[in-house]
Amino acid sequence: MSTLPKPAQAHHCELYIGLMSGTSLDGVDGVLVQWDGAQPQQMHVLAYAAQAFPGNLRQELLALNSPNGANELHRAALAGNAVSRAYADVVMQLLQQSSTTASQVRAVGAHGQTVRHQPQLHDGTGYTLQLQNPALLAELTGIAVVADLRSRDVAAGGQGAPLVPAFHQGVFSRADQATVVLNIGGIANLSVLPAYSSPAAPVCGFDCGPGNALMDWWCLQHTGASYDDQGRWAAGGVVHPALLARLLAEPFLQQPPPKSTGRDLFNPTWLQSQLQAVACNISPQDVQATLTAFTAHSCADAIRRYGQGSCSLLVCGGGALNTELMRQLQALLPQAKVESTSARGLPPLQVEAAAFAWLARQCLHGLPGNLPAVTGAQGPRILGAIYPA
Repeated sequence: MSTLPKPAQAHHCELYIGLMSGTSLDGVDGVLVQWDGAQPQQMHVLAYAAQAFPGNLRQELLALNSPNGANELHRAALAGNAVSRAYADVVMQLLQQSSTTASQVRAVGAHGQTVRHQPQLHDGTGYTLQLQNPALLAELTGIAVVADLRSRDVAAGGQGAPLVPAFHQGVFSRADQATVVLNIGGIANLSVLPAYSSPAAPVCGFDCGPGNALMDWWCLQHTGASYDDQGRWAAGGVVHPALLARLLAEPFLQQPPPKSTGRDLFNPTWLQSQLQAVACNISPQDVQATLTAFTAHSCADAIRRYGQGSCSLLVCGGGALNTELMRQLQALLPQAKVESTSARGLPPLQVEAAAFAWLARQCLHGLPGNLPAVTGAQGPRILGAIYPA
């Protein structure tokens, strides 16, 4: 018989697994986390595992990001099953690494693979869609699954994103200074965390533009590599000023928060239209250099506008491993110390997965997971749907 996870004492040691596959479409990151109390900072990562998506699944997920014809619902269902099987493989790796049994884990927080994100349509409705099959994941792992973590916030009038600033606040905020956390996945998002000494200042968070999505796609098309390792290809190119100006003129970048975006906007079709508008012959390597500068400038501009004068910028996500991108961020923000979240004890590829473990814990404890000031929702909401083991 399937049962819901048993209630736990407020400060009882608990184990959760967080799984994240982001808009970069590179695969799954997973963590096994132990909580010794109720707060995000009372966690310890016991194991980390990652698995790349097979090439055919990655291409199908990319295709499903935009309407493209026949049998889309059937293909989406099959892709969701494949995502959940990849998730299950990562769960098993985590259990094996840590000598943990499935029965010891209260729940898996599973993000799913975003293929559409339209939280605010013109008629006042909206939706966000993450492909996975949480029932299959629960069946394969024998662990309760908390999924569909964004749609309740959207139903309450919010963007459904970003959800990680509340977690960032608990893990990375400091007593004496404001801190900015920049997550650079496929899309880049900011969390501006006020100092403890400024309790009246709310956390600010929003998607600030493209992260790796455009760079990765362009690199794959022209080099065959799925990403620009450490930004070396971009570093050897020359930024094209007219193209950079055109990219930075995208209206989304000037919209005030709350706001969120995805491949619905920053996709190959959008990029090709910008290239055609510039109407000159730019080498592929120079385009890559310009795309890297675009990500750096759009992030830095948002930090200058909303960063509350912070002198600490922590970077997580795959972009933290792009040496050239990190160099440009530091050059554009000379007043800030730019470093990866490893400096605060949590490696950059583990941050989002840990956040979704925390969101699963919030759900099972009946606690809100969103910050209305960040997402624009009408109020705090318990996020997620529970699929019992």
